[in-house]
Amino acid sequence: MAETKNLVRQELDSTMSKRFIWAVAYGSSIGWGAFILPGDWLASSGTLGATLGITIGGLLMLVIAVAYGALTAKFPVSGGEFAFTYAGFGKYFSFIASWFLVLGYICIVALNASAFSLLFKFVLPDVLEVGYLYTIAGWDVYIMEVILSTAVLVIFAYISSKGSGLSGNLQFIFCLFMGLVVAGLFAASFLVGDFSFENAQPVFNAENGVWTSIILIVAIAPWMYVGFDNIPQAAEEFKFPANKTFRLIVFGIIASILTYVAMILVTSWIYADQNAIDGAMWVTGSVVQTSMGTIGLVLLAFAITFGVFTGLNGFYLSSSRLIFALGRANFVPAIFAKVHPKNKTPYVAVWFVMIVTLAAPWLGRTALNWIVDMSSVGVSVAFLATSLVAVKFFSKGAEKNMVYVVFGVLGAIISVVFLVLLLFPGSPAALTMPSLIALAAWIVLGIIFFMTQFKKINAMTKEELDYLILGQENGDKIE
Repeated sequence: MAETKNLVRQELDSTMSKRFIWAVAYGSSIGWGAFILPGDWLASSGTLGATLGITIGGLLMLVIAVAYGALTAKFPVSGGEFAFTYAGFGKYFSFIASWFLVLGYICIVALNASAFSLLFKFVLPDVLEVGYLYTIAGWDVYIMEVILSTAVLVIFAYISSKGSGLSGNLQFIFCLFMGLVVAGLFAASFLVGDFSFENAQPVFNAENGVWTSIILIVAIAPWMYVGFDNIPQAAEEFKFPANKTFRLIVFGIIASILTYVAMILVTSWIYADQNAIDGAMWVTGSVVQTSMGTIGLVLLAFAITFGVFTGLNGFYLSSSRLIFALGRANFVPAIFAKVHPKNKTPYVAVWFVMIVTLAAPWLGRTALNWIVDMSSVGVSVAFLATSLVAVKFFSKGAEKNMVYVVFGVLGAIISVVFLVLLLFPGSPAALTMPSLIALAAWIVLGIIFFMTQFKKINAMTKEELDYLILGQENGDKIE
């Protein structure tokens, strides 16, 4: 007690409802991907290959989510995996896991902003393709595109900094609208265009084969469903019991699976002449516009807008809470733990995320994709760490629970499989060389950053860290 009485631990208010937290899981997982990427998935895997890959990936996430739900109930503090891995394996391992996770979150914030400009580039090309600047990796960058993406990042940083009252209500409403639009497009797909199950060809990509077609999609599941682990980042702000977490995560993942599958099928089976849309900048948009006309395209544009909003809102929340937790424990400069006196949000962390991501619009979408591809590695590392903590925490003592241990072991195995698929050179889903270079650069940057903070981190006692990270003065850490 004596070692912690002089410490000031910034805390966040309990303002987040269950419906907001569910909307964070669902809206963050779906984001823009369900509406922009089905054409890419169909090209690489075929209709059944993509559908099976999406579904299997979601089911694997449910296995991993068991550990998240159990540990959030035990450690309901900001930081999620940062707190879990500290409790399980100490301060150094928690820094490593958090560093990788910060990468994943910030990358997704950046890509959500670029998705919004991609929508406008398709709908209003004459407006957005103004002021050509340069070409990066085959992608033309225009000043209007940069301005739009920048404006989106600034606006959502402002919304996030205002607190969960505004962002929570909008998150839930937009998720409902997004679900209704997807259901409407799916129902309409049976009645418009040239709907036929025969159009859903090829079932699997002929060149890749059945196995590779499925694995290509399963391998990116950590990126596709990463939104569910935004929930533990905000656990300190729940205004409901933290043991409700797992149920909310399950509902979020199931809703995400259904949305992904519905948009793949809509893209696949309502238009017979696939040759006419091959090479389209946005295949789903082309299919919907051709078969459903302007009304269909407008609905789809709204769905993407909702998805971009919920994705940006969710990952601004999670990335800022993670950075806030790191700052509160002095793992990064303490300024990141500052809380707005009125809104009670970690506003410095929010604006920091915005400043970092403002570089993204200047990179061009192709180069940005290289960075985002490697974010799956960071997310998989966090999944592995959390699963291992669950195994350790629930394997003995008063907390012993063999169900959680079994799911923790399965989650760890699944996470290792994801990492092998992404990093093993012979894997069909292996990262490209540009993505590996970006990953290596992030690791080197992490090592440099860790060395600059090492003395400060190492000087803190266990009691001080228990208090700052877990909010516990009795050292209730896993031994």
